[in-house]
Amino acid sequence: MKRYLIAGLLVWLPLAITIWVLHSVLGLLDGLFAWLLSGSQALLPNAAHTPIEMLKQVPGLGVIVMVAGLIATGIFATNMVGQWWLTRGSRLLGRIPIVKSIYSSVKQVSDTLFSSSGNAFREAVLVQYPRQGSWTIAFVTGKPGGEAGEHLRGDYLSLYVPTTPNPTSGFFLMVPRSDVIELAMSVDEALKYIISMGVVAPPPALATTAAMPRNQTG
Repeated sequence: MKRYLIAGLLVWLPLAITIWVLHSVLGLLDGLFAWLLSGSQALLPNAAHTPIEMLKQVPGLGVIVMVAGLIATGIFATNMVGQWWLTRGSRLLGRIPIVKSIYSSVKQVSDTLFSSSGNAFREAVLVQYPRQGSWTIAFVTGKPGGEAGEHLRGDYLSLYVPTTPNPTSGFFLMVPRSDVIELAMSVDEALKYIISMGVVAPPPALATTAAMPRNQTG
């Protein structure tokens, strides 16, 4: 009975958590959109209240509007007129003291992560952390630049070492390329491995083809 109970739990638990997360996100978006509709009712005449009340009853409307808004923004941002306005808006935000530092930092990170020409999170590697002889999975985010790159002699890599089971927090390291082991597993497989705390391992076929270090030191 215990074995059957655990097997059933392993089937339903991931599905239940997935449904709960999606339901929470959809509820948040619907609640935000309903708040915007309620605010518009205070500004529009009474004749427009009935259609707005009907819109509030549509399930998932907030998600639909959000996706449509993102697509419309993307179309606007990829043409010359939109790029001109976005450039002017970025310059305006860059002149506001506190907003400047927050906006510029977030924009640089988002451009690096989501740009099709970027190299962030394109490769998973093994690195010794937090001490010699202790290994963990990290993601290559590029090469050290700026003043830090000028002080580092040789071929160095910028690495992001995520924490377990929450990969959104972690540590930033700059290490010699010779101190890392390149892995054949994809970034998605590496993330699953990290989030599951090593329980969900990549397929053996990929694990056995992992590249060896070029010049392992230590």
